[in-house]
Amino acid sequence: MKDSPRQQFRWAPHLSGCASLKPKEYEPRGEVEARHEYDAWHLLRDSGDPLAVGDLLETGDGQLRICKYVGFEPAQWVLPEPKHQAEPDNVPQPVESTVS
Repeated sequence: MKDSPRQQFRWAPHLSGCASLKPKEYEPRGEVEARHEYDAWHLLRDSGDPLAVGDLLETGDGQLRICKYVGFEPAQWVLPEPKHQAEPDNVPQPVESTVS
């Protein structure tokens, strides 16, 4: 997790359940081979690059787990809906004219 959103995440009240995450607040940091998220936490802690509160792990099948003070909990990406170009109602229609 990037530093600015991490500070907001750290001070937000704990909510249980699936966390909704914005992809723009995260950047890839590397990969770790582990049996489960707690194994990854242990391996990274011993490597000198530990997981911090707010960090995210993604499994090989795309499941997301976020590191919280109480352990790991499920998470999901929240993607903004694409902005559609609304066609204005007052668009003049082309007029055919003939000159004689």
